[in-house]
Amino acid sequence: MAKYDLNTTTLGTLLDDPEVVAIFDKHVPGLTSNPMLAMAKGMPVNQAINMAGGMVPADGLAAIRAEVEAL
Repeated sequence: MAKYDLNTTTLGTLLDDPEVVAIFDKHVPGLTSNPMLAMAKGMPVNQAINMAGGMVPADGLAAIRAEVEAL
């Protein structure tokens, strides 16, 4: 079973996990320090990812999702 359910876990919860932050920064350097993330911290991860469409390359989002789901 995965550590996080991206449909229910909030982005803020993921950003509290250093292992997940490393995954984000590996695929999209600087993403976790972007001030826009503060507005999405209360959203479920999949909702926040869908809203990030133009800010983050699709391949980066897919890689982040795959690695977080594998935890």
